[in-house]
Amino acid sequence: MYIDSHCHINFPELAERMPEILAKMADNKVTHALCVSVDLPDFPQVLALAREYPHIYASVGVHPDYEDTPEPSVDQLVELSAHPKIVAIGETGLDYFRLQGDLEWQRERFRVHIRASRITRKPLIIHTRAASEDTIRIMREEGAGTDKGGVAGVMHCFTESLEVAEAAIAMGFYISFSGIVTFKSAKELHAVAKAVPLERILIETDSPYLAPVPHRGKMNEPGFVCHVAEYLAALKDVPLATVAQQTTDNFFNLFNVVRDEVKVESGSVQ
Repeated sequence: MYIDSHCHINFPELAERMPEILAKMADNKVTHALCVSVDLPDFPQVLALAREYPHIYASVGVHPDYEDTPEPSVDQLVELSAHPKIVAIGETGLDYFRLQGDLEWQRERFRVHIRASRITRKPLIIHTRAASEDTIRIMREEGAGTDKGGVAGVMHCFTESLEVAEAAIAMGFYISFSGIVTFKSAKELHAVAKAVPLERILIETDSPYLAPVPHRGKMNEPGFVCHVAEYLAALKDVPLATVAQQTTDNFFNLFNVVRDEVKVESGSVQ
């Protein structure tokens, strides 16, 4: 079985197709998904999905790209994360690719999320793009990692260097690969994925974005996460069942989710 560790199925283009989305997950042996929050106004939709479906989990947080949106406080994130289906804080982090100028507000927002993670003992979902140096620095300064008393988390949709991955892993973080890793042009990322130990890897779709090969260019959805696993298995020259099992175990371990008795009725992962 597979788990999509990062998706946005509350976004309208997927939410309006929810029965189909869930059916395709089942068809592709995707037993669970984590619906990730990007801002506070839409958080109730994220939580509602997690409350309605036993195999859907959720996070609470404000994405670094969202400039004109209510700013979260530590206390607010702590309060909103109290529901047992909220298993993580984020997504949070830094993005210097899409936004420019004085981004101190973005760095302060990141610090707020890390502090909420330390209080709640719920892991972080970190987004970083063109900002890896500051991302790692702030993670260290705020004690995000297990080496400094934090609970760590995951570097989602990872596209950075092996050095960045190793720095995050040293702090107890997992590295999550999305459909980008299946792109032929992502040669440097292929090398990173090959080097990162399977014991520290998660798989995700980041849907509705970044559909993996063979669906590249189409709207992404959680059922497609199996293709990320397939590519990683070929890249690492290990059985697909090994990738499926290890990334599933990693998800349950990181997010402290009690493993339930989900059964896949048709066939088995080969």
